[in-house]
Amino acid sequence: MDLAYLRKLIKILDQSNMTEMEIEEEGIKLRLAKSVNNKATEHSGHVMPYYQMPAPIPQQQVTTAQQQTETAQVPKTEEKKPEPGVTYHEVKSPIVGTFYRAPAPDADPYVEVGQEVESGTVLCIIEAMKLMNEIECDVKGRIVKIMVENAQPVEYNQTLFLIEPTK
Repeated sequence: MDLAYLRKLIKILDQSNMTEMEIEEEGIKLRLAKSVNNKATEHSGHVMPYYQMPAPIPQQQVTTAQQQTETAQVPKTEEKKPEPGVTYHEVKSPIVGTFYRAPAPDADPYVEVGQEVESGTVLCIIEAMKLMNEIECDVKGRIVKIMVENAQPVEYNQTLFLIEPTK
């Protein structure tokens, strides 16, 4: 989708009585929405893009007792302590949601501490509004620390991983 086309869509939405529109083109689904004030006649010009990821991966509910049992059985990987004076690349959450280290509760995690990763490697999933969003690495390097526990809520721009960049 080119920027001029996107601007035309935003202008059409802004000048109409519609509060949202959804368009699918070339495998990209785009949803534009504008917020509405309490008064039905006043609209703000704020438009939020919405990107839909591929079909969601089913998540199973795990009880606290099961989680404790699984945690006791999984050996902890040794985390390297971040060294003072060394600059690490931070992979941050692009959205608010729930952090998952693996594609399913019974699957292996996408990555472990100490693992070498490439740009484009899937690091985790963040579930937001029943959509599973894969978070990919944007640098080549080695994972030094995973900053979030599995199945924990994360905020926008929260650091998820520390990566020691390599060339």
